Amino acid sequence: MSSISTDICIIGAGPVGLFAVFEAGLLKLRCHVVDALPQVGGQLSEIYPKKPIYDIPGFPSVLAGDLVQNLMEQIAPFHPTFTLGERVEKFEKLDDGSFQLTTTDGTDIHCKAIAIAGGLGSFEPRKPAVESLESFEGGKGVYYMVRDPEHFRDKRLVIAGGGDSALDWTIFLADVAKEVTLVHRGTTFRGAADSAEKVKNLHEAGKVRLVLSSNVTHVHGNGSLSHVTITGNNGEPEQVSVDAFVPLFGLTPKLGPIGEWGLEIEDNAVKVDTLDYSTNVPGIFAIGDINTYPGKLKLILCGFHEAALMAQGAYKHIYPDKKYVLKYTTVNGVPTL
Repeated sequence: MSSISTDICIIGAGPVGLFAVFEAGLLKLRCHVVDALPQVGGQLSEIYPKKPIYDIPGFPSVLAGDLVQNLMEQIAPFHPTFTLGERVEKFEKLDDGSFQLTTTDGTDIHCKAIAIAGGLGSFEPRKPAVESLESFEGGKGVYYMVRDPEHFRDKRLVIAGGGDSALDWTIFLADVAKEVTLVHRGTTFRGAADSAEKVKNLHEAGKVRLVLSSNVTHVHGNGSLSHVTITGNNGEPEQVSVDAFVPLFGLTPKLGPIGEWGLEIEDNAVKVDTLDYSTNVPGIFAIGDINTYPGKLKLILCGFHEAALMAQGAYKHIYPDKKYVLKYTTVNGVPTL
């Protein structure tokens, strides 16, 4: 467990959350960024890192992954801190108007303002309909994302799924785990053809085991996972001894615990005032795809604009007696924290 103190806690490490660090940094405000995903970039990193984006000013075309990398370089002078792979679970407004947040892994964050930049919400794993799956969560053998590949070093591993994530991790973990079995309910993959070809080659070389037209139907163990049952579409079951089961069926966005913070919600989005993108709770702001207001456009470009005005509003909330004079970066350069 760790404890962090900062000016603004930004919930969401997508492009809008990252750019908010830059805008806050210009105002000498420190930021700590929290994201449930194990890496920065939000949807850009998780869903389409190699997809070109055409509507970022000054970039006729930029790959999503490159945009994230550029944003990280842009905010480096402000030394933001990050908590990744953890979701904000508990929220408390303190008597002095500041906030205390606690994540799923027990990280405590004390901040003077909150900027929700959660995109479509917190991404939660799509879980297969397997009985008793939940009893092996929390480090007991079932994992819905790979945070640290080293965790699977020399272990027997079953991965389930047919998309890029399942293929990519099968290829990567083939050199890390003791055994890797990839189970897919179909015979063709949704992921990149090149990756599917690599997995088939690894299977033929005996590096991984590929089980098609099948599903993991049962998980077994006494306290921790010991084996799974793989059932073919023909009804034939097979028990496989494992140390870990990793179902990778994608992520689904949900508003999550933020929906219980007393914020005004409309159509699963947070209502804001476009003056500074503040919510109905003083000190909490919402920017990017997670907010709603008349004329809202869900574009990264618009989220960047919202981040700039949010930072101004957060500064006024934190320092109500100070007057901030806007200084142009073209004249003053970029300050550091």
